[in-house]
Amino acid sequence: MLDVSLSKVSRPLLRDEAYDRIRRAIVDGTLPPGAPLRDADLADQLGLSKAPVREALRRLTDDGLVDQKPQSYTRVSEVMSPDVLDAREIVRVLHEFAVRQAATRCGPQDIAAMRAANDRFARAIEARDIAAAVQADDELHDVPVRLAGNAAVAATLDRYTPLLRRLEHARFSSTLAWNSVERHTRLIDALEAHDTETAVEVISTIWTDLLEDR
Repeated sequence: MLDVSLSKVSRPLLRDEAYDRIRRAIVDGTLPPGAPLRDADLADQLGLSKAPVREALRRLTDDGLVDQKPQSYTRVSEVMSPDVLDAREIVRVLHEFAVRQAATRCGPQDIAAMRAANDRFARAIEARDIAAAVQADDELHDVPVRLAGNAAVAATLDRYTPLLRRLEHARFSSTLAWNSVERHTRLIDALEAHDTETAVEVISTIWTDLLEDR
C-alpha cells in the first residue's frame, strides 16, 4: 500500500474530486515520479470505490501525468517527457496571446493586483513556502488571462499547466525563483506602459526558461 496520506472525499462529485486530489498529489510530489498507482490503494485512502479512481487515472493518463500499460503497470509519469515539452509550448503560446490581448486593456487595478501577487510570490520564496509561491504565481498570470476574455484559452491552460507544475516546484525551491520575481516585475511594467511587444517577449521568456534554466 502507498505510504502517503490523502484525506477522504466528502463531496458528491466523486470522480472529479478523486481526479483533483490525485492530480494535486502528483504535482506537489506527494506521489513522486515512477510511483505505482493501484486503484484499490488509492480508493482506500480516499474513502471511495474503485470506479471513480479508475476514471480519474484515465483522465490523468490523458493529461500526461500518469503512464499506463494495460495488464502491466500504472504509475506517475516522469517529470520530463515529450508531453511536458508539448505542454510547455502550448502554455507559452497561450500566455503570449493573453498578454497581447491584455496589454491594451490593463487598468490601474489590474496592475496593482499583479504587483500585489508578485510581492506575495517574493515573500513565499523567501519563506520557502512553495505552495504559496505557486498560488501567487497563478494569481499574477491569471490577470492577463482574465483580461483576454477567451474561455477556450483559460480552459486549455487549466488542462495543460499541471504538467508543468512539477517543474515550477523545482524552480521555486531554488535560487532561480528570484529570476522569476524580476521577470514578473518587467512584465508588469510593460503592461502598465501598454508596451505590447516587450510584455509578450517577457512572458515568452518566463515559460521558455522554465525548462532551459533547470
